[in-house]
Amino acid sequence: MPQTPSLQDVLDIAEELWPTSLAESWDAVGLVAGRRSAPVQKIHFAVDPVRPVIEEACGADADLLITHHPLLLRPVSTVEAGTFKGELVHRLIESGCALLTAHTNGDSAVGGVNDVLAEIFGLEDAVPLKPADDGLDEEGLGRIGTLPQGTTLGDFAATVFSTLPSVAGGVRVAGDRDAFIRRVALCGGAGDSLLEAARRAEADVFITADLRHHPASEAREAVGESRPYLIDVSHFASEWMWLPAAAQALDRALGDRGYDVEVAVSGINSDPWDFVITPGH
Repeated sequence: MPQTPSLQDVLDIAEELWPTSLAESWDAVGLVAGRRSAPVQKIHFAVDPVRPVIEEACGADADLLITHHPLLLRPVSTVEAGTFKGELVHRLIESGCALLTAHTNGDSAVGGVNDVLAEIFGLEDAVPLKPADDGLDEEGLGRIGTLPQGTTLGDFAATVFSTLPSVAGGVRVAGDRDAFIRRVALCGGAGDSLLEAARRAEADVFITADLRHHPASEAREAVGESRPYLIDVSHFASEWMWLPAAAQALDRALGDRGYDVEVAVSGINSDPWDFVITPGH
């Protein structure tokens, strides 16, 4: 007979899938709101705990919202409902919907954001770019692997563009469009801190999001006409790809323990940009 888990039961499984010990020291992961003894019958996954996502989860009577990004990454002194974050906290609590964050622990874990991207892009023998200090060899930030067959930078960038969710910013590329590439490094979300690691790993190209002008410019200046080339993608798009896999992993783990829970993935695009103007358009 299927059983209904408590929030604590779900948290225990989440800890196995995405250990909080893998989170970076600056991060804020774990349970944000919720009563651990409360029953959980419906779970929603999303990238960002923004108002439309929270309204969607609460409107669907979800008992738990799991987001990749934290709602309270930086310290706050109030969650008074007159502030926009306070209002979101109140909406969750008053609706009986708990909030759990799996951020950099979700990036580094086996089967996490970066493993999913590596699999989607077809990388073989992928390993972390920055191995976890206290984890398995397979755990850590970023991934570096090899395409089974090489291709041009232009064609690979087109594959990246067509694979990720469509957003206004598209995909930006630095490098020779016709250059042959095979060794690929990647980091879901903002990964400019791994630019040097991608170079040391002798990547032909490094895919990440939120590449700022100075780090990208300096990285290209440092290698001259050499590599890695750079592909800059949407932060949201690069991390949304993990959600279906994460939802499936949690659903399977719950089922293995005899729990009956409805697990859904939000389709809301929470990329902050609405449109882009380019030369000729």
